[in-house]
Amino acid sequence: MSLSTLCYIEKDGKYLMLHRTVKENDVNKDKWIGVGGHFEEGESPEECLLREVREETGYTLTSWCYRGIVTFVYGADVVEYMSLYTADGFVGERVACDEGELEWVDKARIRELELWEGDLIFFRLLEKNCPFFSLKLVYDKNDVLHYVALDGREIRKGENELW
Repeated sequence: MSLSTLCYIEKDGKYLMLHRTVKENDVNKDKWIGVGGHFEEGESPEECLLREVREETGYTLTSWCYRGIVTFVYGADVVEYMSLYTADGFVGERVACDEGELEWVDKARIRELELWEGDLIFFRLLEKNCPFFSLKLVYDKNDVLHYVALDGREIRKGENELW
């Protein structure tokens, strides 16, 4: 089990996205995600958020919102609890990221990117400005999403506008 943060920085109708292309044996290899990473010993979610954003982008966040918790299950050996944030204020100069390429992507184009299927669900929740939520996503080792639960209630594919 691991703890992490994931942040989507917003500016001018765009999200800052990270195309994960560098690390080998990366569960996110070739996918587009937000910025963030794993907690260090003793960190709060906000401390992890601020550190990871600064390390990966060079930006210091000045305005952010804790949007939800995502339980990401991948096969039998990966369980990650991600604190999901959006941010709309930052200062500093962007730096190159050692985990891939950073790009500002128009929100209308997000669905064209190589994403985890479950990411589309939480993007819909963010678009609807839903209050704090708990989202569980269960994948097999072939990246196929098999189970989704929102706030403890299962969502079946095709039976809900979210999935």
